[in-house]
Amino acid sequence: MNFSFLRTGAALLLPLTLISAVPTSRTQGPKPDPQVLAQFGLYNNPTLQRLIDTKGQQMNKVSDRPGDYGFTIVDSPVINAFATPDGHVYFTRGIMAHFNSEAQFAGVLGHELGHITAKHGQSQQRRSTAAGIGLLLGSIIAPKITQSIGGIAQQGLGVLFLKYGRDDERESDQLGVKYSTKIGYDASQMADFFQTLQRNQAASGGSGVPDFLSSHPNSADRYTTVKKLAAQAKQNAGGQQLTVGRDSYLRMIEGLPYGDDPRQGYVEGGVFYHPDLKFRMPVPSGWKSQNSPSQFQMGEPNGKAIIVLVPAGGNSLDEAAQGLAKAIGLQSANAQRTTINGFPAVVMQGEQAAQQNQAGAAVLAHVIQDGSNYYGIIGLTAPATLSTYANTFNGVAQGFARLTDASKLNRQSDKIRIKTATGSQTLAQALTTSGVPASRHEELAILNGMQRTDRLSKGMLYKSVGK
Repeated sequence: MNFSFLRTGAALLLPLTLISAVPTSRTQGPKPDPQVLAQFGLYNNPTLQRLIDTKGQQMNKVSDRPGDYGFTIVDSPVINAFATPDGHVYFTRGIMAHFNSEAQFAGVLGHELGHITAKHGQSQQRRSTAAGIGLLLGSIIAPKITQSIGGIAQQGLGVLFLKYGRDDERESDQLGVKYSTKIGYDASQMADFFQTLQRNQAASGGSGVPDFLSSHPNSADRYTTVKKLAAQAKQNAGGQQLTVGRDSYLRMIEGLPYGDDPRQGYVEGGVFYHPDLKFRMPVPSGWKSQNSPSQFQMGEPNGKAIIVLVPAGGNSLDEAAQGLAKAIGLQSANAQRTTINGFPAVVMQGEQAAQQNQAGAAVLAHVIQDGSNYYGIIGLTAPATLSTYANTFNGVAQGFARLTDASKLNRQSDKIRIKTATGSQTLAQALTTSGVPASRHEELAILNGMQRTDRLSKGMLYKSVGK
């Protein structure tokens, strides 16, 4: 959660209406969609952005359907890449961290561009009205709370990803091989990357947050098929020398944040900490949570209630409270002033206006002022269960406090550190030398696309992690 770009204006800067499908007539094209950036945030790295722009446009020119397409890297640790029907490809910094060569990067880029040029997204979109790009809050405010989420992690990011079928995936794999080979890369590397994806998914045990393989179904023969396609493409390329680009790519990702960025907020020990905004807030025991640049969400595990922390724009506490009430359609709100841990606050209770023949939610919301910043803590549940969750809603808001613990304030993210092997040694030995504990060796082996027992030659580059 990073509210820095949301602080201007008097209105709550969130899409609070139910978004079903994104109309196929949208022509966002080369510009990243504001709703995608609100969900993930932009990852500002000129070197990597130049890479995806340059290679994306090279592929565009040799593709089956050149167009006005765009390419963006977003600030998410999730390992994913996705293409929206309007002609834009997004890579997460999480997937950038897991590539081990320019050729792997190019293969997946060609795969995503293939979804666009083959119009998979547009046909998939017509088959599904649930494929909209929207934030969780916008998705659940109108429907009955008890039926709208079966666990917060299953919804949040999931609404961003179209679910492709096996035939679409096979065609995109073919196009990924075709496009990456045409711009001079060894497409067999894409097959190796699918093994990295499979190992990572198996190790994570399924977090509920969509990754590449959950939004792009895998097939048992995918590795073999892509290897065969790549070999054929290489043969068709004649004597052309195809590039892998391992060292050049690894040098480009030196310093890339790896995993969650605690500067944007993190959960630890049942508490949400935000070092940059200097506050802390409890997370109800057993509830699921999800952070994004524009909001922090907590969900009761059975989907019966939700609490969302959002920025509330305004020039005064009253103005912020009124703007929040209007934005969420709060009717006949009972509002009163209070103080929470020294912060001026307003507490509001009422019902959200019913929409589309659906009952509105019961709302218990707090607006808290911290200097010139205003925060809305919105508790939502079905009207019949407000008495059950009111104490939880109040407890979270009452627990909002100044963060003063230096160890929490100074938390920094892990970063990719590119190291050079000093002699012939196994990857595990090299990682130990780099200060990586044995408990993380398998994780780092997956990150390197290697096994722990693989031997490195002297001078070989490999990935480690550090501050």
